[in-house]
Amino acid sequence: MPVIIVQASDESEVGFKCYGGAAQFWASKEPELILEGPYETGKTYAALQKLNALLSKYPNTHALMVRQTYKSLLASAVVTFEKKVLLFPPGHRDALVTSYGKNRPEWYDYPNGSRLVLGGMDNADKFLSSEFDLIYVNQAEEIGLDSWEKLTSRATGRAGNMPYSQVMGDCNPGDPLHWIKQRPGLILVKTRHSDNPTLFDHRKEVWTAQGERTIGRLKKLTGARYKRGYLGLWVGVEGQVYEHFDPNVHILPSDFHIPKEWPRYRVIDFGFRNPFVCQFWAVDEDGRMYLYKEIYHTNRTVRAHAGQIHRASGNEEYEATIADHDAEDRATLEENGISTRPAKKAVLKGIDATQERFKIQDDGRPRIYFLHDARIELDRDLEDEFKPTCTIEEITGYVYDHPKEGKAFEEKPIKYNDHGMDAMRYLVAHLHRKRNLKVEPKRYA
Repeated sequence: MPVIIVQASDESEVGFKCYGGAAQFWASKEPELILEGPYETGKTYAALQKLNALLSKYPNTHALMVRQTYKSLLASAVVTFEKKVLLFPPGHRDALVTSYGKNRPEWYDYPNGSRLVLGGMDNADKFLSSEFDLIYVNQAEEIGLDSWEKLTSRATGRAGNMPYSQVMGDCNPGDPLHWIKQRPGLILVKTRHSDNPTLFDHRKEVWTAQGERTIGRLKKLTGARYKRGYLGLWVGVEGQVYEHFDPNVHILPSDFHIPKEWPRYRVIDFGFRNPFVCQFWAVDEDGRMYLYKEIYHTNRTVRAHAGQIHRASGNEEYEATIADHDAEDRATLEENGISTRPAKKAVLKGIDATQERFKIQDDGRPRIYFLHDARIELDRDLEDEFKPTCTIEEITGYVYDHPKEGKAFEEKPIKYNDHGMDAMRYLVAHLHRKRNLKVEPKRYA
């Protein structure tokens, strides 16, 4: 059975002390509660500490830690929980045993009988039949209102092991029309960078060395990412190119099934200091595109990427591999067994064709989808610089350039954090051209 025994801890053992919004969040017993604020304010760490403290304090508490996908939960909050929050007795870290291997825990058991279940909304049936005293939603902005309401229906006090029940979460700011900002009865607690003790020394009332570095990087953000990530504002994105993009519509669960018979394509945008992108797409019988896998990484040679492309491709067959025009990089791929076709790079025509795919069609569906967690590997350098780490994260920041005073508006996107956007556009142009020439791939209509 997938069980791990953990040592109960208190504030003195973990050395955790709350400040500002985090302290208000810890004290709140409201039924629905979210800790929000700009990047790097310690929101997740504070929420995990509260989760652990309540499980330790109240015997037999039944709690759930959840994110949009189980995979993303394991790669983020679970890592922080194990390395920075839980105190394991000697030898117990090796006692993590699950049906999926020791690095994929399904729950944690505490000595006082409390249990913390782990899950993803991409497979919610595994836990939504249970009642919980406490639910923690990591990165709550990723889930939809329907998912939040399903979770609140499972924490109604019927479990009865805590004096109150609560659904709590953390989130980064987003669009002001997001359901988090609109939901009645949901309490939002604001955090600031000075709430994070690793960034701000509250005894000396000065920024730490890490704080100065972090704030310096955040100040370099631009546009909506600056307003959200540094200022902590809930703002829309002005001039967004793909204005019809809706995460609740265009992003599918990571376990969405791609049938073997669907035609597949690889699309490559070269980069070294900027991300090298290789997208893996499938096209269904109605012509809808599905991004189901992608390489998005910096500071690696094309030769190294070629090896990863082969590993990611496995036994799949591709109608075409479409690439940016760099002759040397294409030659390197060719030398490593990957033949490519040059991309059709007309920007505005490509954007227009891609925009049409984002729109909801007469059948109630768009013509482009992205699987959640399609990224094969997280580039920690990009994450540390608060830059997009996958194609999905580029979309809302892909905006038209504002004209200088006295100049006419020109539909020209800003060339910044657009490497996945370019690759996506290459395939749209390729499929659009094939359709017009009536030489579509099999099953494509």
